[in-house]
Formats: sequence, structure tokens, C-alpha cells
Amino acid sequence: MHITVDGLKAFATSGGAPFDPAKPAVVFLHGAGFDRTTWRLQTRWFAHHGRSVLAVDFPAHGWSEGKPLDSIAAMADWTARLIEGAGLESAALVGHSMGALVALDCAARHPSKVRALGLCGVATEMPVHPEMLESSKANTLKAQELITFWGIGNALHKGGMVSPGLWLRRESLAVLAGNKPDVIHADLAACNAYKDALERARQVTCPTVLVLGDGDLMTPSAKAKALAGAIPGSKTVVIPNCGHIMMVERPDETLEALKDYV
Repeated sequence: MHITVDGLKAFATSGGAPFDPAKPAVVFLHGAGFDRTTWRLQTRWFAHHGRSVLAVDFPAHGWSEGKPLDSIAAMADWTARLIEGAGLESAALVGHSMGALVALDCAARHPSKVRALGLCGVATEMPVHPEMLESSKANTLKAQELITFWGIGNALHKGGMVSPGLWLRRESLAVLAGNKPDVIHADLAACNAYKDALERARQVTCPTVLVLGDGDLMTPSAKAKALAGAIPGSKTVVIPNCGHIMMVERPDETLEALKDYV
């Protein structure tokens, strides 16, 4: 389905059930260089258990129109307008990596729009390696390979996916390769520049769960402790044998961590 935001079409999937704005809504926000498809293993459960679901593509990602947004704050404001455009008063936000920073920022600065938070693969700061920034700016394949190599937990590089027939490394590379020029760099640069997470965390008033991987090389779980401590009443779930892309690597455990919050 399409939702009009700022006069442009934003694409979202609804988890295999009709979107009903009268039900409690959950909006899923993807990470840098990815799209709505990263959430397909969680959205179906929520869509068939009393929620309305929107797994969205940020501007210039997936099937959404527009240019990539250049900051986490801009993406957060866009998310608030998306909630309005979908005919919702508020929604729970579930974000991964870049999407988690966006969800956090949106909840802090647009509190009436956000009823709950699920922050997956998040850290107080997300500095990006200079080599990754340089290669993404040059639109080389190296950036995609580095994101995939560092993003997937060690065990999953060797196989063992719970989803039959899914090769996570190849799928990740395929999604990243589908991006328009400059999209990955814009996302990474936005994450690298964002320094407001701790301040925003102190402003959050809604129920919040942090879902982390114990083998995450991109946002190590230890780097989220200060963030978790700054969010009043938050809960942290650390998934064992899991890297950065927990919603695909460990979909059942990720779902269990989110269920009671969103």
C-alpha cells in the first residue's frame, strides 16, 4: 500500500492482513541500506494478532519515492508525518539500527505520536568506519560487502538459518545492491553524525524494549547500556548467538522480545 507523505508515495506492507487504522498500529523502520522486507518474519504475527502493521520503506528506499533524507532527525519528522498520513493518532515504533535511532528520536520529539518503542540493534552512538563511508560515497560494492560481513553474526555466515532456503548473506547483498546511488552513503552518514541518542532517551516516556545481539559487531550490546539506563523503565533483551540483523537471524527470539511491548 502507499501512504502520501510530503506529496510523495511512501510504500508499506501490512503483514498479510488489511490495514485497519482502528486497531493499535505498529510501524516497522528498517536500517541503513535496507527496506521493509527485513521485517517480514515479525509483521505477519502482529498483523494476525490484533495489530495493524506498516513495514515502511524510507524515502528513496525500496518502492518509496523521493530522495534519501540526510539526518536521523529528518527521518524522525518524516515518520511522524507518515503516522498522520496513515490516519493514525499514534503507533508503536519498532526500528532496527538506523531505524532504531529514528524511532527513538521520533518518540522523544513527537511523544503524542508514539505509544511504545522496540529498539533493535541500537547503540548510544553508531560511528561508521571511514572505509565504509568512503566506499559508500564512491558507490562501490565494498560498502555492501562490509555491511553484510559485519552485520551478520558469525554463526550465520556458515549457514543454519531457521527459515528454510534462506541464505542471509546473499539476500542482504541483493537488497543492498538494489539501492539507488548515494542512498547507502546518506544513511551511513546520518548514523555517523547522530549524537543526540542519550539526550533523546531521557525524554522518552513510553514503554520501551531494547533487543540486542550478543555477537553484534556493528552495535555491540555493551554500547547500549547507557542508552537503556537513560530510558525510564526500559527492558533489555540480549539474544544469544546473534549478530546485528536479529529480526532475520533470530526471528522467533526477536518476536518474543517485542510481543509484550508493541
